[in-house]
Amino acid sequence: MNRSHRAFYFIGLILLLLSSFGSQAQSLQDQYQLKIAKTSEKITVDGALDEDVWKDADIATDFWMSFPVDGVKADSNIRTIVRMTYDDTYIYIAAECMGTKPYIIQSLKRDNPLFWQGDAFGLVFDPVNERTNGFVFAVNTEGVQSESLITGQTGRRGGNGPTGFNTAWDNKWYSETKSFPDRWTTEMAIPFNSLRFGEKEDWGVNFLRSDAKSNSYHTWSPVPVQFRGVDMGYLGKLIWDKAPAETKKNISLIPYALSNGAKNYEEGTPTETISRIGLDAKVAVTSGLNLDLTINPDFSQVDVDVQQTNLTTVNLRFPEQRLFFLENSDVFGDFGIPPMRPFFSRKIGLDDNGNTIPILYGARLSGNINKNLRMAVMNTQTKADELPGNNYSSFAIHQRVLKRSIIKGYFHNRQGYSDGSSIENDYNRIGGLEFSYRSVDGKWQSFGGYGLAFTDANQDKNYYYNTAAGYDGKAFSFYANLSGMGDDYINDFGFIPRQYFYDAEADTTYRLGFDHWYSKFGYTFYPENSNINQHSVSFTTNGDWTATTKEMIWNEYTLAYDVSFRNSSTLNFTFKHEDVKLLFPFGFTSDYAPLPAELYHFDHAQVTYATDKRKKLQFQTGLRYGSFYNGTRREISIAASYRVQPWGNFSFNFVQNDLNFQGIYGEDQLFLVGPKAEVNFSRKLFWTTFLQYNTQNDNFNINSRLQWRYLPMSDLYIVYSDNYLVETFGPRSRGVVLKLNYWLNI
Repeated sequence: MNRSHRAFYFIGLILLLLSSFGSQAQSLQDQYQLKIAKTSEKITVDGALDEDVWKDADIATDFWMSFPVDGVKADSNIRTIVRMTYDDTYIYIAAECMGTKPYIIQSLKRDNPLFWQGDAFGLVFDPVNERTNGFVFAVNTEGVQSESLITGQTGRRGGNGPTGFNTAWDNKWYSETKSFPDRWTTEMAIPFNSLRFGEKEDWGVNFLRSDAKSNSYHTWSPVPVQFRGVDMGYLGKLIWDKAPAETKKNISLIPYALSNGAKNYEEGTPTETISRIGLDAKVAVTSGLNLDLTINPDFSQVDVDVQQTNLTTVNLRFPEQRLFFLENSDVFGDFGIPPMRPFFSRKIGLDDNGNTIPILYGARLSGNINKNLRMAVMNTQTKADELPGNNYSSFAIHQRVLKRSIIKGYFHNRQGYSDGSSIENDYNRIGGLEFSYRSVDGKWQSFGGYGLAFTDANQDKNYYYNTAAGYDGKAFSFYANLSGMGDDYINDFGFIPRQYFYDAEADTTYRLGFDHWYSKFGYTFYPENSNINQHSVSFTTNGDWTATTKEMIWNEYTLAYDVSFRNSSTLNFTFKHEDVKLLFPFGFTSDYAPLPAELYHFDHAQVTYATDKRKKLQFQTGLRYGSFYNGTRREISIAASYRVQPWGNFSFNFVQNDLNFQGIYGEDQLFLVGPKAEVNFSRKLFWTTFLQYNTQNDNFNINSRLQWRYLPMSDLYIVYSDNYLVETFGPRSRGVVLKLNYWLNI
């Protein structure tokens, strides 16, 4: 590492140390405690709450407002009362949610992204009470379930930082609801074997309630308005009459069978029909450790990626949705600082275009060794086809220190294979250590890390580093990070958006190391007795420069003003200035000459407005206009959705970009159109059809999926996909998949 890198790293360490002097909040667990006692009574999960055990159970009530204000109790006419009990198999939750009809339900579909914009109740579990990761289980007034995995970095409410929860995680649990004129009730039964815990007599817990009519969120243990209600730093305490016994070695087998018919018109191959079987398995090795196995996995039922228009010179990042990679995924993935991540699971079994690379098998052991130590180890093998197969091995460990801070390390190895033998010089190895500090109240945070990458090539600039510090107050907030890598840092596991540069004239890609700077300063106002819940102003800087020559690649300065209205509508104004140095010619218009490699300065303004999210009919519209390299860019975006409560959701998205460059560099119009229809015949039968028309990628895609959940966590899928060229409307590929899986507990 040269002198300038040492200086940058030293500055980052100073920030890390200074931030550790942030204030520490008194533990809420001394004030918010709920006792839970074992019951021998049989509980029927029907939402009626008519068992005798509920009459004597300890109660959690008098919830606090968490949004749009904090520090005051929720109104008594929307009071929430929660009770809990357990037996040898399940944890039971009973909740009464006061409030009159009509209730707002966004969808009957499980884990709908708009779930918390309707009337709902949920709870956060931290079984090892470490404040760094946990589980969320929630239900809406129609009994639709949602569950999530939580990490400690849930971020600022409404922010663009890490949200720290993954709703793609699924597990088997039970719930029912009932509605009355003045309230709705729910009963939930969560199996012990779906959680990871040690033999502790106290867990972290909080209860959440969204009341859509008042556009408010409430929590039992108070959460400041600047944080999300699931924040792990603001949990109360669940006190057991006796520490839950370690669960037996529960085994879940999830076999599947499928038949797939497909034809690739571009390659001119005949229609191919494939039938195959596979198996996923979950083994509870201990109450804290879980072993996941997969043989010949298939992910054809996973939602297709939502396409985007990319008018930058860097790659876009799409979310992981494959079940095998989700549980405890933060142990592997919570390294580095966005946008640079040393580990990104979509690099396994998917190419850069999102196409499937068959995985032969995979195994992952992950979870809690004790209350302070988490670990994960994973091995997967991809199939050799036209290209060699690869074996991916990963190990990561998190050691909690202080209250919410973590020392963590990772090591990843990719080894190429051909004809059953390893290829001697085809490997990539990544290793690193990080420290993540977070104050008990979550307001102060800092990070620092260093890593190395190894390949068979000559390497002397194979480093990666990151430093960051931030503060999240109710009004004032700031965040800054400095990260980067050397020219020889090659990472086949991670997501690094600006490491490879394409020369359009030479049709060649080059790799360069770079340093990245990001900072954001914001101030939020909370007016009283106003139609505005809150409004904020922020100033953000971004910058990249080459690691060796310190040549500026990109600078960005953004001034933004955001308004959140009491009726849940939002308004945003943004002004942005960019300096971009194209190191090589780069083209945004396919039929004209690429822009020359030189320094460009351009500005744009943007306004976006979204209507009341509680209404059946919703709109969002945006307009952007300004200079763009040596020309101009105008973007018009329109989104509309209509909800037929509770069975249907119909949406339409339209984005048009008009590019006009000088002279021989031409002009272009790019369209991205995406209508979507979701029809929920019941809580067990769903039909989703998604169309995507993308002129930038010359692709028109139809994806239609029928899902029947015939038993808990057991599904029948019929998936139809069709792809066409936009310009000629000729077919590219077409396929139909019939898939059946079954969740069997042994």
